[in-house]
Amino acid sequence: MDHHDEEFLRRAAAARARIKEIAPQQVDTHLQSGAVAIDVREPDEYEKGSLPEARNVALDSISQQIEGVVPDKDAPMVCFCNGGNRGALAAAQLLELGYTNVQSIAGGLRGYEASHNTSEQSD
Repeated sequence: MDHHDEEFLRRAAAARARIKEIAPQQVDTHLQSGAVAIDVREPDEYEKGSLPEARNVALDSISQQIEGVVPDKDAPMVCFCNGGNRGALAAAQLLELGYTNVQSIAGGLRGYEASHNTSEQSD
């Protein structure tokens, strides 16, 4: 689901301008500090692999389901998808719903995995 049309990419860029993105290298620190990882990909994508302990709430249902997953609107959350666009859109939606501590992973799961593969190779 990485082939998005121009309108989708425009909306993602607008969302990205309103939210805070964190570098893939910062994700583990945020999760260890108690942030909830929200994988906004579709369930079939999530089933193929995700971040440890990530909760799957697909982008198209996030406004209906997030309160059941994260009821505390001040809880730290890190949203992500495969490449960063849907994660940014989800973070923007959550801010609109009143969540106050929402971030998105720059580059999504691919960015996270690439940063960790680089780290492991240099160890």
